[in-house]
Amino acid sequence: MSKFGSRRLAAVACAGVLALAATACGTSSGDSSGGGSADAKQGGFTAPDVPMQDSIGDPEGQVNILAWPGYAEDGSTDKSVDWVTPFEKETGCQANVKYFGTSDEAVQLMKSGEYDVVSASGDATLRLIAAGDVAPVNTDLLTNYADIAPFLKDRPWNSVDGQMYGVPHGWGANLLMYNTDVVKPAPTSWGAVFDGASDYAGKVTAYDSPIYIADAALYLMATQPDLGIKDPYALDQDQLAAAVDLLKKQKENVSEYWSDYLKEVQAFKSGDSVIGTTWEVINAVAQGEGAPVDAILPKEGSTGWSDTWMISSQAQNPNCGYLWMDYITSPQAQAQVAEYFGEAPANTKACTLTSDKKFCETYHAEDAAYADQIHYWTTPISQCLDGRTDVQCTDYGDWTTAWTEVKG
Repeated sequence: MSKFGSRRLAAVACAGVLALAATACGTSSGDSSGGGSADAKQGGFTAPDVPMQDSIGDPEGQVNILAWPGYAEDGSTDKSVDWVTPFEKETGCQANVKYFGTSDEAVQLMKSGEYDVVSASGDATLRLIAAGDVAPVNTDLLTNYADIAPFLKDRPWNSVDGQMYGVPHGWGANLLMYNTDVVKPAPTSWGAVFDGASDYAGKVTAYDSPIYIADAALYLMATQPDLGIKDPYALDQDQLAAAVDLLKKQKENVSEYWSDYLKEVQAFKSGDSVIGTTWEVINAVAQGEGAPVDAILPKEGSTGWSDTWMISSQAQNPNCGYLWMDYITSPQAQAQVAEYFGEAPANTKACTLTSDKKFCETYHAEDAAYADQIHYWTTPISQCLDGRTDVQCTDYGDWTTAWTEVKG
C-alpha cells in the first residue's frame, strides 16, 4: 500500500466513487492527435462542430479547474500532498480549484462556462461532448501524451470518430474481495456472489448504486448467452429484467449495500461481510488493518472506471488549461495523484517515481491484458451501446427505478 494510505481514501469517499466513476467499455480504431473539429455520430448523438485549439499561446495567468477531490491537491488537505503549487511556479498559471461530488454536478457546472478544464468520469464525458460543452483536444500540443498507455487512448468514452476529446488520467477495476478464513476454496467467479450467494447468506456485500446492475449483466453475459447481452450497459427490457431477477435473489443474502469505503473495511474486519465487490485500495487498507482478506479479478472480467481531463469549449484561459492537462499527466504528477487517490496512472512513466515501487504492479498500470477485461462504467442510454438498432435499450432512469425495486 502507498505511503498515503487511508488519507487518499478520504478523498475517494467523496470523489470518483460517489458517482459513476468511469465509462463505457469497447474499442475503436486509431489514435488521433488532432487536426480539425469533430462532427460524427457516436453513442446515439451527433458531436457538435466545436473548433479545436491549434497552438498554445502566452499563459493567461490563471486556470479554473473542476475536479474530483484528490485530483488537484495544493497542500491544504495535507502539507505533504501538493502537486498544484509546482504547476503554478512552473507555468505562472494560478490554479483555482473547485471540487465536485457527482458527475451530474460536474456536467451542470461545466455548462456555466466558468471552468476551463474538468476531470470527467465516463458517465459525464459523452454528455459534455454531445452538449458542445467541451472541445476536441489537440494532443499534438501535449508533450506527455505520447507516454499515456495506448490502451486508454481513442476509446468510446474519450473520443468520437477517432478524435480525442480529452487526456486519460487514471483508471481501475471493481474487484471481488473475500475473507480468506471463511471463503474456501478461493473464488474465481462472480458466481460466488450471485448463484452461489446462499453459501454466505447474510454476509454478502454489494456496491450501492444503480450502475451495479451492470455487474449482474456482466455475469449473465458470461453464464446465460441466450439472453444475448453483448455489453453490460446496453440492456433491453428483457435483459434488464433478467439482471433485476438475479439481483433480487442476491439481495436475500446481502448484509449491506455499501458506498462508504470505511463501512466496507469495518464489515470485513468484523466478519459481518465475507465476500463482495471492492476496489484494490480498499483491499489494501483492509489487509493493512489486519483483516484476513484478498481480492481478485474474476474470470468473467469486471466493471471499472477511467477518468479523462477535458477542456471547456468556452474556456477563458485555454492556454493555461492546456498547460494544466499536460502537467497533470506528467510522470511526476501522475505518480503523486495515483498513490494519493488509489488508482492506476495513465502515464506509465510514473511507475518509476512512485514511493511504493510495487504500486504499478499492484494496480496493473502497465497491464493491457488486465485493462482489456474491464467494462468501464457508463450511463446507459436508449440507443443501444452495443450497436443494435432493432430494439430500444433501457436508460439510466430505467436502471434507477429497477435498483429501487431491487433494494425494496
